Amino acid sequence: MKQLLSGNEAFARGMYEAGVTLAVGYPGTPSTEILENCAKHYKDTFRCEWAPNEKVALEVAAGAAMAGARACVTMKHVGLNVAADPLMSIAYTGTPGALIIIVADDPGMHSSQNEQDSRHYARFAKVPVLEPADSAEAKDFLKEAIEISEKYRTPVIIRTSTRVSHSRSMVELEERKMPEREIGFQKDPKNSVLIPAFARQCRVAVEERLHQIIEDNSESWTVNRVEKGSEKLGIVTEGIAYQYVKEIFPEASVLKLGCAWPLPEKLVREFAASVEKVLVVEEVEDFTETNMKAAGIACEGKKYVPNIGELSADVLRVSRAKLEGTEYQPCASCQNVGTEPLPNRPPTLCAGCPHRGIFYALNKLNVDVTGDIGCYSLGVQPPLNALDTIICMGTGFSMAHGMAQSGQKKKVVGVLGDSTFFHSGITGLLNIAWNKVNCTVIVLDNRITAMTGHQDNPGTGKTLMGEASDAADIMEIGRACGMKNIAKFDPLNYDETMATLKKATESDEPWLLISASPCVLIMKERVGNVRKIDAEKCKNCRVCVKTGCPAIECMGKEKPTINPIVCNGCSLCNQVCKFGAISE
Repeated sequence: MKQLLSGNEAFARGMYEAGVTLAVGYPGTPSTEILENCAKHYKDTFRCEWAPNEKVALEVAAGAAMAGARACVTMKHVGLNVAADPLMSIAYTGTPGALIIIVADDPGMHSSQNEQDSRHYARFAKVPVLEPADSAEAKDFLKEAIEISEKYRTPVIIRTSTRVSHSRSMVELEERKMPEREIGFQKDPKNSVLIPAFARQCRVAVEERLHQIIEDNSESWTVNRVEKGSEKLGIVTEGIAYQYVKEIFPEASVLKLGCAWPLPEKLVREFAASVEKVLVVEEVEDFTETNMKAAGIACEGKKYVPNIGELSADVLRVSRAKLEGTEYQPCASCQNVGTEPLPNRPPTLCAGCPHRGIFYALNKLNVDVTGDIGCYSLGVQPPLNALDTIICMGTGFSMAHGMAQSGQKKKVVGVLGDSTFFHSGITGLLNIAWNKVNCTVIVLDNRITAMTGHQDNPGTGKTLMGEASDAADIMEIGRACGMKNIAKFDPLNYDETMATLKKATESDEPWLLISASPCVLIMKERVGNVRKIDAEKCKNCRVCVKTGCPAIECMGKEKPTINPIVCNGCSLCNQVCKFGAISE
């Protein structure tokens, strides 16, 4: 039976068919839907969970694999940075049960703060990395990874990307097959306890394992394949880049690498010898090209194929023109298509979003604001202009700490969301309390992990499986960290918000503030009654426009109006209007 699946749906199906016992992860686009589909379709078959962060997720999955179970962990590429600590050591110990790490890279940075290439982690940790090119391979490669992991007692990384994760193709569905062994931890300290004496032995074993994998990857692994074509040009490629290669270079011979690391050197060398010229087409970094050149295999890659941004058929058309010494010319029927630039539609905070009130208020204060990763990062945009730094998850608090200790005179405010607080903000808060840092930090508690599509977190009182659970209390955690000054306020009440902010930022002690109001998209109803603007009372001062609400429309010199379809009734606009021109 065949079914049309996205790459993320196919990964979930692969877990089911491969007999996975536990799947853990942290939501991050483009990987989020993998576990959501596990919970939706297979929760009666195997356990799936959100973890507070990716490090915890990998450690949980490793614990299950140590007991002999088959376990998978999912994350986006920046999440692997968080999980790198356990990865490097688990690569030494290995696990008797399969341990698969699905990492979704985001070339083009559609929803990410950087454009890193996760294949480098595979080389760093000395573990294999597989890279599927479509949904069918997403499912099949996961099952292959399970076999590789258990055969060589190694973690295996599967690198997917935005296009593979979110595109759909036909997938052959098969039955679930469980491992024929009893699950239970078997004590083996020399392979599972990394004290230096044992770790030195494991280090030797890792190198021996890697050499065996290199040999087998060239000889017997089915994830790599050669597609014979012209002897003039041979292309080495992997992942989604393979699809573009087949479209733009239909005549070329192709070596499709399902496993890019470790490089199947013998296979690549034989392929290179069969063609006159070798071009490496890979997305983002020159990973395979560098490894081939290091092995003495002549090739070209980034000389013609860009290492910035997402690949596409159009990008490779330009690359082909460069390779052939010509200039790319669109076909006659395409020359006038898309010549007019599309209007810019930047993302914005939703109408009624509770974050708008806090950012509008912060912009009125003379403070520096260190931000974090979440939909509230949109507070950096005009007209709110309320965030000054965004680096990675947790830095909203930690950078506020450092900036406040720098000796500058201006007060510092750090912000992060509730899910980010549980992910990596608690240690930063503990550090602020411990060192008595004179700064104000705010948890924007909208009761959900909003940016990635409304996943539950430890503060929502619900698990990924839909089970009721105890909700973590941010105020109690703050007290446990040693914070003496804690206040909760409603960001939809502008006067309360401004008064609370002023009290905290004018203090010479650390403050933890909790901006508590649920995301409007999970409420399923308006916050309040729709607002309207009285044109006769309106002075066209446009203070309401400066809240950045998408429901407030203003063209040219005309007075602003409120779109009743978009308005969520949050009332921020009539709270800031000085002339009483806005009402229900």
